[in-house]
Amino acid sequence: MAIDIHWIRDNDSLGQFCAQWQQLPFVALDTEFMRVDTFYPIAGLLQIGDGERAYLIDPLTIDNWKPLAALLENPAVLKVLHACSEDLEVLLRLTGSLPAPLFDTQLAAAYLNLGFSMGYSRLVQEVLGIELPKGETRSDWLQRPLSETQISYAAEDAVHLAEVFVQLRPKLSDEKYAWVLEDGAELVANLRREVDPYEVYREAKLAWKLSRAQLAVLRELCAWREREARARDLPRNRVIREHSLWPLARTQPDNLGALAKIEDMHPRTVRQDGEFLLELIKRAASVSPEQWPPAVAEPLPIEATALVKRLRALGQAEAERLGIAPELMLRKKTLEALIKSGFPEGPYQLPDSLRGWRRELMGQALLDSLATAGEQP
Repeated sequence: MAIDIHWIRDNDSLGQFCAQWQQLPFVALDTEFMRVDTFYPIAGLLQIGDGERAYLIDPLTIDNWKPLAALLENPAVLKVLHACSEDLEVLLRLTGSLPAPLFDTQLAAAYLNLGFSMGYSRLVQEVLGIELPKGETRSDWLQRPLSETQISYAAEDAVHLAEVFVQLRPKLSDEKYAWVLEDGAELVANLRREVDPYEVYREAKLAWKLSRAQLAVLRELCAWREREARARDLPRNRVIREHSLWPLARTQPDNLGALAKIEDMHPRTVRQDGEFLLELIKRAASVSPEQWPPAVAEPLPIEATALVKRLRALGQAEAERLGIAPELMLRKKTLEALIKSGFPEGPYQLPDSLRGWRRELMGQALLDSLATAGEQP
């Protein structure tokens, strides 16, 4: 089918079309971007579908994003995206705003039990019966002019995304529709809560094996790496490789030769930042014990596996009753945090990551299940 494509290449046109879109009940929104050697994604193209036409917005020729930011924030216009975590980063970087309310068609498909984490092509095939050509996802979206293939791929995305929404929306009960929006709002909130560099060390591999004194060094290394990645706009591993962090904190080298021998240490890092890192390690190693971070909890022991399975089965049974994809119900990390809060004797506490409708629906049942688990022979 021939798609009606409209290009938007200047500030005035964007402002005019955004004013029109403000009157619509929803817009479908997609982005194409590059992110190879940078920390932040670089927008190559934005696509908007209104259900009839595809609008292609060229971010390389526009610098006033206020009208689009206003559209993203307009509570009366639903923003429809698919598997949108990276799109959200692009929009935040470009416009300073995030879409609300947000309807993610990947989430909607899971709430309708069509499948969990469904790719866009599969969803279009499933819902519209249309087979999309193999994607242009690996192509260069910053080149100009874009190829005809790129243009038709991008335009089809915007048009079909709107069509998928029109098909899925009536199938969702009011309750499930509210849950899709709630999960969308959570995606947005998570992105707004910018990571505190001083908390990053908690997620570092094997952090639990370090003493509190060594954790003080790891905390500084991870915080420095996070800040530098943003400031230099480089992937974190280009600042210092992930696998070097733990041995650095454990062995705390005090000269460039020892630093160069650290596992997975890139010679470029030693050249560029070696002296600074040695000073940072020395400074972090000398802080007083009251400034050491608390120990990082060990992973759950093997004995707790049965409890994780027990709670997961509870979530799956509830998901079955509701007719939603079981993976939607309880994330493994959430279950592990719950069990860690009181293993092995209890009492257990619901983690902050279990919130919203999941907490209301499952919170007490999970606590009850853990309370009775200890009584099993």
